[in-house]
Amino acid sequence: MYKKIALLLSHSLIFSLLVCCGTSTANKPNEAIDPIKEKIAGMTIDEKIGQMVIVGLKGTSIQARALKMIESYHIGGFILYKENIADANQTMTLLNQLKAANISNTAPLWLSVDQEGGKVSRMPDEFIELPKAQQVGMVNQRSYTRQIGLALGKEVHSLGFNMDFAPVLDINSNPNNPVIGDRSFGSDPQTVVRHGIETMKAIQSEQVAAVVKHFPGHGDTSVDSHLDLPVVYKTLKELQSFELLPFEEAIKQGADAIMIAHLLIPNIDKQNPASLSRTIITNLLRENLKFDGVVITDDMTMGGIIKHYDIGEAAIKSVQAGSDILLVGHDYDKQVSVLQALKKSTDNGILTEETLDRSVYRILRLKAKYNLKDDPVISIDVDKVNRKIEAALEASLPLLPEIIDRRI
Repeated sequence: MYKKIALLLSHSLIFSLLVCCGTSTANKPNEAIDPIKEKIAGMTIDEKIGQMVIVGLKGTSIQARALKMIESYHIGGFILYKENIADANQTMTLLNQLKAANISNTAPLWLSVDQEGGKVSRMPDEFIELPKAQQVGMVNQRSYTRQIGLALGKEVHSLGFNMDFAPVLDINSNPNNPVIGDRSFGSDPQTVVRHGIETMKAIQSEQVAAVVKHFPGHGDTSVDSHLDLPVVYKTLKELQSFELLPFEEAIKQGADAIMIAHLLIPNIDKQNPASLSRTIITNLLRENLKFDGVVITDDMTMGGIIKHYDIGEAAIKSVQAGSDILLVGHDYDKQVSVLQALKKSTDNGILTEETLDRSVYRILRLKAKYNLKDDPVISIDVDKVNRKIEAALEASLPLLPEIIDRRI
């Protein structure tokens, strides 16, 4: 009898020890599976590199080269310019064609556009023109700004776009600036913060990823980076007290993506423009400002890059510096050069697969946030969007006399 009791107690003690010490695998909690990491683990090197590039294309309908970008290079997305946009139905059809071609790829496409309002407008003529950022800043009413931002996001989304390179967060502090000017909400940080962030949030609320630009600030330049490389002779302390303020606030308020400018800032990095600078992208933006979203370069075919660098070498330097997506807006041969340079540098160990994975994770995470799919847009109600724009514009009418007085 006593032996049986002792035996039972012994078995009970052993079971208790197994549970307490965690040797029973049945009682271990299951580790959460990250679906994005799972997807990346199943991707080829070519597919990963493709996700890190957005390209432009020729024509108003899908062409052979655009198909090759999708089928052979598994490209992450496209940007459309005014030359690609004739009218609303044609634009919707082109975007649907790109989606249909991409259906067998591992991730849906970014379909992006520069739609700011004012002079940087890519929308078809059927849509009512939206005001310049400067005009929005002069009205200086958050509710009005939000309505304009919502209208902007709505018109972009209605055609099938899911990414907008807007709003501009540059502060227009240099009257000789040839590229920013009235694209900025104002000449002081507070105005740009107030209306830039409101616009960013409004665009996002229409299921469009907003890319704020141009970090670390293009407002105090006198050279157009489309033509050559501007130089900004400011210290980090000066930037922190002025140009960086809108970007800092955007990061705090949930910025999806930040576009890096082609600017040389010798007091921070004597050799590399911002778009190729590890000091600016990784040290300043990632580490100091704590931004873990997607970093996108300005167009790599701009004069600020191609007048000074081989585009393939520049692409590698930009990824090494911390960029996630390279925007290559023009010239099919240059686009191929970038993709091939990235592949060769990965094969040679110059770029590690870990570096690719880190960027692709951010990209796919943002695509998941907006639930991107390659489903077609069936129809567009241009009148409905225009009614939204008209309502937003009418909200500023009572304020127009005050705005005119201020300009005088």
